[in-house]
Amino acid sequence: MILNPLLNEPALVVENSARTLVLADIHLGIEWDLYSSGISIPSQIEKRKKRIRGYIEKIKPERIVLLGDIKHNVPRTSWQEKREVPDFLKELAAAAPVDIVPGNHDGDIEYLAPGNVAVRDMRGFVFDGVGYFHGHTWPNAELLSVSYVVMSHNHPAIRFTDPLGHSFSEPVWIRTRFIEKAIREHYGNIEWVDPEVIIMPAFNELSGGIPFNESVHEELLGPVFANHAVELEKARAFLLDGTDLGTIGGIKKLGITRVRKRYKNRNKLLKG
Repeated sequence: MILNPLLNEPALVVENSARTLVLADIHLGIEWDLYSSGISIPSQIEKRKKRIRGYIEKIKPERIVLLGDIKHNVPRTSWQEKREVPDFLKELAAAAPVDIVPGNHDGDIEYLAPGNVAVRDMRGFVFDGVGYFHGHTWPNAELLSVSYVVMSHNHPAIRFTDPLGHSFSEPVWIRTRFIEKAIREHYGNIEWVDPEVIIMPAFNELSGGIPFNESVHEELLGPVFANHAVELEKARAFLLDGTDLGTIGGIKKLGITRVRKRYKNRNKLLKG
């Protein structure tokens, strides 16, 4: 089995018995949300479709998995999403069978998805030896019995800060593992194979990111982080060009990480 990110792109290619293209956190309709906040940006749907067409032409996938947050607005669905999401999914489904694992932004996605698009359980599913879930819920127990689990939800990034305080963020891939003790505390007696966990960067660059090198478990989103069920300090971060930045714990020691006031109440965090 081979899991390879596309170079310089927030897209994953999984090759086993089938070739699968995986995308996460597309957030169609984010422009409408920005407009309602006073920021006017034209719809980027055509640019996003063109970008994904390039992926499809390059790798010729036999399956496409959308790992949550296909749409952006919650709890309602905007007029922009009602117009753009069905057409977007229809085009993808014309290239290969599409599976959606709903994310926390995907309310009513089953009504927007064409009939030939499979909307899976929000707790994830296993396909071709790989487990997929978004990350805003605990994963289905079956995902813990395969060698690789792919998740999203946190829009992982690394923020670099120089001695003068200037900073910028870059999206990253995170490769880590679950913490067996916390997993067993939640699931009880389960089949355990110590799967590698891959956390995908967000496809939509307007949706922002969470700097993992400035975060502790409680500041990251989803129950697996809140319950310390994912290894953070030993997790490795990779830029989209493949550069290995080392472990999160190691990055924190380099002097590029800004020390921030910790949240006392996790409910104050931006949910995304």
